[in-house]
Amino acid sequence: MNSKKNINLLLKKLGINEDQKGCSNGVEWFGSGDFIDSYSPVNGSLLGKIKVGNKSDYDKLINEAQVAFKSFRKIPAPERGNLVRQLGNKIRENKAELGELVSWEMGKSLQEGMGEVQEMIDICDFAVGLSRQLYGLTMHSERPNHRMYEQYHPLGIVGVISAFNFPVAVWSWNVALAWVCGNVCIWKPSEKTPLCSIVCQNFVSQVLKENNIPLGVSCLINGDKSIGKWMSEDNRVNLLSATGSTKMGKDVAQKVGARLGKSLLELGGNNAIIITPSVDIKQAVINIVFGAVGTCGQRCTSTRRIIVHESIIEQIKVELSKAYKQLKIGNPLDESNHVGPLIDSDAVNQYLSALDTVKEQGGKFIVEGGVLNGENFESNCYVRPAIAEIKNDVPIVQTETFAPILYLIKYSGKLENAIEIMNDVKQGLSSSIMTESLKDSETFLSHWGSDCGIANVNIGTSGAEIGGAFGGEKETGGGRESGSDAWKVYMRRQTNTINFSSELALAQGINFDL
Repeated sequence: MNSKKNINLLLKKLGINEDQKGCSNGVEWFGSGDFIDSYSPVNGSLLGKIKVGNKSDYDKLINEAQVAFKSFRKIPAPERGNLVRQLGNKIRENKAELGELVSWEMGKSLQEGMGEVQEMIDICDFAVGLSRQLYGLTMHSERPNHRMYEQYHPLGIVGVISAFNFPVAVWSWNVALAWVCGNVCIWKPSEKTPLCSIVCQNFVSQVLKENNIPLGVSCLINGDKSIGKWMSEDNRVNLLSATGSTKMGKDVAQKVGARLGKSLLELGGNNAIIITPSVDIKQAVINIVFGAVGTCGQRCTSTRRIIVHESIIEQIKVELSKAYKQLKIGNPLDESNHVGPLIDSDAVNQYLSALDTVKEQGGKFIVEGGVLNGENFESNCYVRPAIAEIKNDVPIVQTETFAPILYLIKYSGKLENAIEIMNDVKQGLSSSIMTESLKDSETFLSHWGSDCGIANVNIGTSGAEIGGAFGGEKETGGGRESGSDAWKVYMRRQTNTINFSSELALAQGINFDL
């Protein structure tokens, strides 16, 4: 499906009309700023032109969100959960079409596009159950005839800044939890994937209209990085959830911190898999390859480094080289292909620069990289996944290159040596160990093992389930989204003490008589 006619048909199925702009308060569409163009990395075609928002549009959305919050927070949580259920059903009904649009606009394989939409459905299901489980604790008071407990209240406006690599899933993680917690949302998506955001906002609009929910419960504003600056500095944004590079996250954290605001940061990863001598090599290779080349290496959880024991490193080289030769690269909507394009020409240039830097810093390529051209590649964004043997401490390995470049690093001696290498980067998102040794796996998971927010055994670094909290440490930002008790980030905690006696009993035995 490559023609402009078929793309237009897809957009029409998803409810995108030519008069829709880049800003929405849930009911009406508008935009007073310039146009941004959405180009497909699949074939370089122009998918659409979107009129985006300016500062006055932003202020209008914030004001409407504030008004909406006053009534939305009073709706019982299970009823808010029902709204999320309806949103999940809208996504279910359009899974095939939305998954295809994700592939067209972002460039990930159709299977991965469908998988991302399934994540949206899963988080909605999770949040529906959560709407009846917003629990607090009860505590025994040290004073007679007193009762203590804690409860959680909504924050207000939750700002969401999402990245191009997951153009719909990350937004859904935030909006589903924010809604059941009683918050309202304003979303600034990546300017590289605006059409996906417009489709999602259409689904939201349908749910809001069908349930007579006020304007502003879920707002959208497309535009450039200046919108992120407005959100970061705006006291009216009670929580800012930002996904992107570490550089971007540091800027957001400084601006939000300067006003003593709350932020939830999901930033860069430099994820490693440790390969021990007892490994099942066939299983390891499958996990390594998917982690390294899935989404063309453009996941925050992509496998960047493999740390292999010296006794098996030559065997791993051979098997990985064989596997990489079998990779099929091309149009991601062709399900026989494993790897699609990078997002745009800037990403390709960064990839090429990284290849040069690897050589300059002593790396030796086991599998060479490069840009792919020819009739099977309809744009200049297709590249060859590469593997380089290199040392962990060189600068290029210490940074996150958002491309399919895998670094092979040797370790010797005990597992602790491999763990030290793995932890010796500034990022701390996802990690994994491939081993048949119970002792090694438990050491890896111990508090002196992986320092990442995610640590897996015999499964790769990418691909997280909704039920667990997602996020990482160090320069990954420390945020947690999705499952477990991540919902608490979207609420304020309140401790309550009730005196049901007729006397004043002070804590710590203090007397105060008049």
